[in-house]
Amino acid sequence: MKILVLGGTVFLGRHLTEAALVAGHEVVHFNRGQTAPDLFAGVETVVGDRAADLDRLAGRSFDAVVDTSGFDPAVVAASATRLAGETERYVFVSSVSAYADLSTPGVNESATLATIPAAELAEATRRSHYGGLKALCEREVETVFGDRALVVRPGLIVGPYDPTGRFSYWPHRIARGGEVLAPGAPEDAVQVIDARDLAGWLVSCVEGGRTGVYNAVGPASPLTLGSLLDVCRAVAGSDARITWVDEDFLLENDVEPWSELPLWIPAALADFAGLDRIDGSRAFAAGLVPRPVEETVAATLAEKNWARGSSLKSEREVELLRAWHGRER
Repeated sequence: MKILVLGGTVFLGRHLTEAALVAGHEVVHFNRGQTAPDLFAGVETVVGDRAADLDRLAGRSFDAVVDTSGFDPAVVAASATRLAGETERYVFVSSVSAYADLSTPGVNESATLATIPAAELAEATRRSHYGGLKALCEREVETVFGDRALVVRPGLIVGPYDPTGRFSYWPHRIARGGEVLAPGAPEDAVQVIDARDLAGWLVSCVEGGRTGVYNAVGPASPLTLGSLLDVCRAVAGSDARITWVDEDFLLENDVEPWSELPLWIPAALADFAGLDRIDGSRAFAAGLVPRPVEETVAATLAEKNWARGSSLKSEREVELLRAWHGRER
């Protein structure tokens, strides 16, 4: 098959390209050529900005396009419209954040999607209206491609080449050893999907002509933050000592959930209580097989040049632990 990837060299797009090539498919990238342009020597790259240069794809035909980089509804609409006559199937990678209500566990593909008030649409950004923008992008793809569209809503994507610190913080922090500040409670739920599993499954969906909407989350069995940290400790062979710190204390000390302490969603953020309990059964039934989290942790640890993002700094962790222990006396 001939697969067009909008993006293709960063994180999921990189894994998707690798999976497609291993499966024997021809891959063409359309991107600005600014990130790792020489990463795939045998892959043709059509250089262009999808907001202005889609005509550079004129006269090309593809079995499928996989859109890993769509955030602007107008740009996604233009991409879908430009490719509708030359492409059999449009695969759009959305997000579970596209759902309007994430306050309860078990959200499935039939749940209502987020919206953006008309007065705010012109100024909407990924930071202010990420879920709403993804939902609007989905609508644009489905309007153009109809039953030829596949929309995939992943949870937190993790694994090798992750450009953020949203998961990698924990394996690397545990590997350093010593006393580790952990937020909330060990039984708090966690959902992550390894980018390699998601990429391989997307390729199999293209091969099988799959369409419709799927939540792509993992692992297949429930995972907690406590069990994840135990896995990190075992895989790293670390002597790390976990200290669970009350979330009210952390909030009082202005610790940022999710970003400063990855995977932490305090009870105070009730609107997101179901974010790590999304129903992924439809994708599992369609062949998505998340690998054991041990493998993801091992691969993450093997990547030395990992991105920290805004994760908790060592000095800040020491200060918080000192204050926490002082409060206990």
